[in-house]
Amino acid sequence: MKIFIASFLFVALAEMGDKTQLLAMAFASRFPAKTVLAGVLVATLVNHLFAVVAGSWLTNIVPLGYIQIAASASFILFGLWTLRGAQLEGEDAKYKFSPFWTVAVAFFFAEMGDKTQLATVALAAKYQSIIPIWMGTTAGMLAADAFGIIVGVMLGKRIPERFVKWFAAAIFILFGIVGIYDSLPERFLTAPVMAGGIFLILILVGLVVWRVGCRGNIVKEDDETAAVLPPERKA
Repeated sequence: MKIFIASFLFVALAEMGDKTQLLAMAFASRFPAKTVLAGVLVATLVNHLFAVVAGSWLTNIVPLGYIQIAASASFILFGLWTLRGAQLEGEDAKYKFSPFWTVAVAFFFAEMGDKTQLATVALAAKYQSIIPIWMGTTAGMLAADAFGIIVGVMLGKRIPERFVKWFAAAIFILFGIVGIYDSLPERFLTAPVMAGGIFLILILVGLVVWRVGCRGNIVKEDDETAAVLPPERKA
């Protein structure tokens, strides 16, 4: 029980203000809170078991820097996906990737190389007890992220959907940029490379916004056309 409590407190404190807690807030503004919490639970169970059993072994096979770069790039892509909006609305079964699996996969990769995963590896090395550490760190993550989900739901009810969508996308893209900056070797962190990367992201954001605007105009025109057609022709 002592190991469980220590693991719970250690990870819960480490998760406060971390990117995955803010990620929970962003997801909760788009998906049902129960779906988000279920995705967080599954992702944390798998990731932290992986961390306890094979975290140290993985870093000997795949450099941690590569893992962090891949995870950071995925955040930028998800930010663009959030702006696009088409697959972030409606019921789970409507899309190829349901909100549950979107949350679970995003959280799994977000935890790869994150401080809470590394903290789990450190706790396993210290206490040499898989089950209490696995359960304790998972419970600590859920407690911290549940707080973020509650806040996200409250914000979603009071803030316009468009603002919430941009807020969520900004979080994902910002974390992606910061993560790539922290993970890339210093030889790549030159002014031209960084300026080019920012410029590319801005272009991608502009293209997504333009596509969304075009799609909105098409839907609006279709609605207007349907409104003027006789009832027998609307079918």
